[in-house]
Amino acid sequence: MKDLSKYRGIFPAFYACYDEKGEISPERVRAFTEYLIEKGVTGLYVGGSSGECIYQSVAERKLLLENVMAAAKGRIVIIAHVACNNTSDSRELAAHAESLGVDAIAAIPPIYFHLPPYAVAKYWNDISQAAPNTDFVIYNIPQLAGVALSGALLREMLKNPRVIGVKNSSMPVQDIEMWRDEGAIVFNGPDEQLLSGLAAGAVGGIGGTYAAMPELYLEIFRLFHKGEIARAREIQDECCHIIYRMCSGKGNMYAMIKEILRRSGAPDIGGVRAPLFELTEEDLPIAQECADKIRTLTAKYSA
Repeated sequence: MKDLSKYRGIFPAFYACYDEKGEISPERVRAFTEYLIEKGVTGLYVGGSSGECIYQSVAERKLLLENVMAAAKGRIVIIAHVACNNTSDSRELAAHAESLGVDAIAAIPPIYFHLPPYAVAKYWNDISQAAPNTDFVIYNIPQLAGVALSGALLREMLKNPRVIGVKNSSMPVQDIEMWRDEGAIVFNGPDEQLLSGLAAGAVGGIGGTYAAMPELYLEIFRLFHKGEIARAREIQDECCHIIYRMCSGKGNMYAMIKEILRRSGAPDIGGVRAPLFELTEEDLPIAQECADKIRTLTAKYSA
């Protein structure tokens, strides 16, 4: 029986780190990795939606992961999302991730064409076979991928001994209960329901806003496991309000988060890649408001 306890905790989804020309910056990747390690997170989820993976080449995704691993030096758990919209590139990224020593790889289903479950299973198993010594996590995000994980598909995938669980970004908390009941470990995906996901049995969370306010999510996790649910709910509510405000600007949420990070003293990791929309002048006060709110709440709820 595998010891999966290392996956228990808070995993920020790692953001793409660009230079002034919009290219992957190894220096900024390393600096941002170090920044998050110092915050005390359990691990990082690299190369996923928050990392703008669908807008990057295979070579760029390799470069980013190489520099995360070089900075992390085994100090935290690394889950590398390796899916591309074809099997060959996905297998190449999976083999590369294993060669670097990541703890697990993850993959969304193929997007655009709606494939039958047996084709999705073959895609995931083909990727897993390219990293035969590495744990595999299914990434369920039906609202973006257009394909939803089912109990039958998960049971088929769990025949693969490398498949350990699901990063569940569907909105129904019930899905977490169903996947757990099938024998998978589950990471809560929607940041707005981390507390609910933990109550449903998630081992932890992987979130796109975690890196903007890691202390708050770490405190939710800590308070939940201490049984201090009311205080954890207070923080969850505050995080939700910040997320709603982040999404209220004209620019893309990740452009907003990167500006919030700059205003919070984090490393400058650039902007976002087109067609994601950069911030406008009227978005900047929102970024400052969020940065100020995060700072105030972090001081208020520090353990």
